[in-house]
This record gives sequence, C-alpha cells and structure tokens, in this order.
Amino acid sequence: MRYGVLGTGQVGRTLGGKLVALGHEVTLGSRTQDNPVGREWAASTGAAAGTFAEAAAGADVVVNAVAGQVALAALEAAGAENLAGKVVLDVSNPLSFEGGEVRLSPVESDSVGEQIQRAFPDARVVKSLNTVNCEVMVDPGRVPGRHQIFVCGADAEAKAQVTELLGEFGWPADRVLDLGGIQAARSVEMWLPLWLNLMRHFGHADFNLELHTSR
Repeated sequence: MRYGVLGTGQVGRTLGGKLVALGHEVTLGSRTQDNPVGREWAASTGAAAGTFAEAAAGADVVVNAVAGQVALAALEAAGAENLAGKVVLDVSNPLSFEGGEVRLSPVESDSVGEQIQRAFPDARVVKSLNTVNCEVMVDPGRVPGRHQIFVCGADAEAKAQVTELLGEFGWPADRVLDLGGIQAARSVEMWLPLWLNLMRHFGHADFNLELHTSR
C-alpha cells in the first residue's frame, strides 16, 4: 500500500516509520518540500518526503497526523482532488493552548473528524488511534492487558480497511471497537483532558483503556 502521512511531528514520524517497517510505500508530507525534518526522516528510513499535496496525490490512504487545530489547512493544502475516494485516517486531537491552559476546540457539538468529513465530502474519513500515545498506536504491546482502540466513520469499508491496518500495528480485530458514524469522533476527542491528567498522574504515556462488559 502507498501511504501519505501528513505531518512531520513525532506522531507522523512514528506512524510513517512503522508503515515503512511493515513494507509499505510512505511519503511524509509537510507544508514545504524542503522541510528539514521531513528530509532527514526520509534519508534515515529510505522513504520519501514532500509537500502535503505530493504525499496525498500518490497515496492509497492518507493519514492526518498534524495537530487538530491545523488539520483542515493541511488537508486543504493536500488538495480535495487528492483525497477524493480515499480513506483519510484522522488521528488528530483538537487541543488548543490558550492562556497556559489546555482546552479542546471544537468540543461536544462538533469534532475535527466531522469537520474534515464536511470539508471533504468525497473523502472516506475514519477517526482512530487518537486515544493513545503514538508509541502505543504502533505497538499496543507496550501496555499489558486486552485494552481497546476505537474506530468511527460513515464508510463501513473504510473502517474495515483501517481495522486491517490496526491489525498490522498489533491490534487484534476483537479489540477494535466500532463506535458508529463520524459523529462519534466527538466522544473520543473529548477523552483527551482525562488522558492528559492520567499521563501526569502516571508520569508516562504507556497506558490505555481496558473495557469490561457483562455481555
């Protein structure tokens, strides 16, 4: 598979590196073709780096790994024509840093996942992986137990394709919980304030939810 990973931060580099290790063809996208972080990453992995548009144009699947606050701008730069018909895996969170406080924007009545789907109606948006640290995203074994990850989106085939990718990352299919349509992105994005408090409590990010049900 060919993946376009948008974002040269830790999340994008971690996801891109794992995809390369799995044998996929990866282009790491940024605002400019000469982004030094992207070029260094490409040189170290043997993959490619380019603009958002270049990464998306050649991809079968586009991974949005930029911050939630700039996700729409990054995807606009990638080009609607380069997203049409493709799975867009959104792993971002709507974190906003205002006055020294961490906030969510949007929250409750909207989500980044929904904003992306509205802005790019021909894309097949799936929200997933945003509830864990990037290292746990690609190596769930860092956390003991049968903990879960979530997917949501309007397109059942797109969710199945993302679930298959999660399996490559090490997430068994029975630990991938389908929460329904893209509106469910609101709930998984609203988990972040609690996630941040738990990270402060534990002093690290190697943790996740393990859900138990009586049925």
